[in-house]
Amino acid sequence: MRNYNYFHVDVFAERAFSGNGLAVFLDTENWSSQFMQTLTQEMQQFESIFLSQIQAGKEYSANARIFTVEEELPFAGHPLLGAAAILHRTHAEDLQECTWSIRVGERTIAVTSKHLADHYLCQMNQGKPQIQAPLSQQAVSGVLQKIGLQASDLLDTCPPQVISTGLDYLILPIHSGAIDKVHFSGKNLEQELAKLHAKFLFIFDIQNHEIRTWDNAGKVEDIATGSAAGPAAVYLYAHQLVKPDQTIHIQQGRFRQRPSRLTVNQNSHGEILASGGVWGVSAGRLEAMPQQ
Repeated sequence: MRNYNYFHVDVFAERAFSGNGLAVFLDTENWSSQFMQTLTQEMQQFESIFLSQIQAGKEYSANARIFTVEEELPFAGHPLLGAAAILHRTHAEDLQECTWSIRVGERTIAVTSKHLADHYLCQMNQGKPQIQAPLSQQAVSGVLQKIGLQASDLLDTCPPQVISTGLDYLILPIHSGAIDKVHFSGKNLEQELAKLHAKFLFIFDIQNHEIRTWDNAGKVEDIATGSAAGPAAVYLYAHQLVKPDQTIHIQQGRFRQRPSRLTVNQNSHGEILASGGVWGVSAGRLEAMPQQ
């Protein structure tokens, strides 16, 4: 198994071939950013994660870089969970449970992996959230126009808000009937989000705890977004829509025919914990390696 350097897993899944697919690469110390970007585009997954400087023994740690088909990200949810499962499988196979310190961007994330009968259950500590002030419906009118929604689609009782546990998400709480109405129109969504100090957005069916999120061009809808599930749960906690000690199950992926389950809770320190199942799909070695 340690001779393999490429794995395909499904994350936030309750079985294989559900949840969010992910490509995981090991031993990437000498790989260039361009090669990582090219591989991510080749794999056609929403994201790929590249692991290096793996330590397993006195400490369990690794460096990570995360790419979408368009750019490198400083943080993401499902790649870190998938990475922990593969690190456990390849470097801690004798342990039932292991906690990994994964360095990505400017952060070190603690991710716990537990080996179950036929898959792994992984949980990451996203840290304490950063919560911006609530926004008016007028403030988000430019964003609504770009995604084909109107102010009447928003809940009057729950304001739009930007929350981050690693990535700044604009949260748009909507009526349940509006969750299937989104269609992207025009360009420059990123500029509209930047005015609100946000990087991405998701719409949030508060009643059913279901979210939808896309790349900012509206070309690809994500299946299970760990970096958004944290802010979604924080929103529910902050607005007292759930109890502080309640475990929250976020639904996503229904519109991609890949139903996913993202579980979130907060610990006594106010840190956000996101977890989900990780199932193996394939493993092997790259034949086209980067030129040294």
